Amino acid sequence: MPRLSEVIAALENLWPAEWAESWDAVGTVVGDPDQEVTRVLFAVDPVQEVVDEAVKLGADLLVTHHPLYLRGTTTVAASTFKGRVVHALIKNDIALHVAHTNADTADPGVSDALAGALDLRVVRPLVPDTSDPSGCRGLGRVCELDHPLTVRELAARAAERLPATAQGIRVAGDPDAVVRTVAVSGGSGDSLFDQVRAAGVDAFLTADLRHHPAAEFSAAVAQRPIALLDAAHWATEWPWCELAAAQLDQISDRHGWGLRVHVSKTVTDPWTAHAASSTTSGPNSEPASSNTLGAPN
Repeated sequence: MPRLSEVIAALENLWPAEWAESWDAVGTVVGDPDQEVTRVLFAVDPVQEVVDEAVKLGADLLVTHHPLYLRGTTTVAASTFKGRVVHALIKNDIALHVAHTNADTADPGVSDALAGALDLRVVRPLVPDTSDPSGCRGLGRVCELDHPLTVRELAARAAERLPATAQGIRVAGDPDAVVRTVAVSGGSGDSLFDQVRAAGVDAFLTADLRHHPAAEFSAAVAQRPIALLDAAHWATEWPWCELAAAQLDQISDRHGWGLRVHVSKTVTDPWTAHAASSTTSGPNSEPASSNTLGAPN
């Protein structure tokens, strides 16, 4: 069986740390380089529920997209929830490795996995990495549909194909507008609005869209509307776990490691329920169903 240092070297070849944003915290957080690795679990969040799953599974390595410590800390005491995660990992000989914005910009990366889940054909990065001579790496992806859909139909597809969350898919724009090109970005995407406008797409699917930036964006593109589709952060990044697991499986086969690679099905989206707006309260008494997209989630 491979040592942790060998598996980490393979992961860092997929997602080099130098591709990460300067503010990010990627790489190995916990783990003995000489320990053997037989089973690996991929997940979005390094939270206690996922660590418990790794313990139950008998995993030696947990690979997550989100960092455990994004900012500096002065304690890993078990009296803190992140400290408890560290203690549980060490007590159970489980290493933790993080691939965050370096996996976002990779080719293939987080947004490629998101596009694949929605059956979108990737054309180019939304924000190309200027250090990549091939022009394939970068944040987000500009995609094409095999055949046009309405915004309503695209939202329904996203609701069906992405993991179910309490939020589902929110839409800003005309539900009946026709979509041929789509920009996607896994995770928080409203910092990319300028690039989305420049790309000239018909829709942008991402997560964590805020009121003011979304309203200002919609006003700015009023002459050539671009629909916004807002999914749950966790749901837009979970498809990467399956992509990353498949990549490690291929590496394991190539080296004859025999790793058993798993993807966590634990839902770590923080929102647990959704209450639809009342059909009678508020300034508009029209039935809520008049604005529904028919997108179950």
